[in-house]
Amino acid sequence: MPKVKRSRKPPPEGWELIEPTLEEIEQKMREAETETHEGKRKVESLWPIFKTHHQKSRYVYDLFHKRKAISRELYDYCIKEGFADKNLIAKWKKQGYENLCCLRCIQARDTNFGTNCICRVPKSKLEEGRIVECVHCGCRGCSG
Repeated sequence: MPKVKRSRKPPPEGWELIEPTLEEIEQKMREAETETHEGKRKVESLWPIFKTHHQKSRYVYDLFHKRKAISRELYDYCIKEGFADKNLIAKWKKQGYENLCCLRCIQARDTNFGTNCICRVPKSKLEEGRIVECVHCGCRGCSG
């Protein structure tokens, strides 16, 4: 698989501190993409990819917004180079979406009845003992 072309501009200061973790997550993504899907439902084969994408974006989000460990310049570089999902991070900043698993779960057009995904329903509102699993990404409840 060819390496993804990055911009010619050198990475900002602090990149060498987060690069190993991002490369490790990127390797997990490659493994998830090449993993066999024998014996799985069609939608189940995409779940590891969604999970890894979420993990990578959450790592960059936590470094910048929660721990304040990276600079704005490095954060913008990660967004621009595709290491983190800008739209998913924008949702995490809003109240009620802090634990959102993926953007497909809040898109009403992807569901049969024009509502949010079942993983967005709070556990207190569901009947007890019911196991909830999102069809889109395999999430088991990201509403809190």
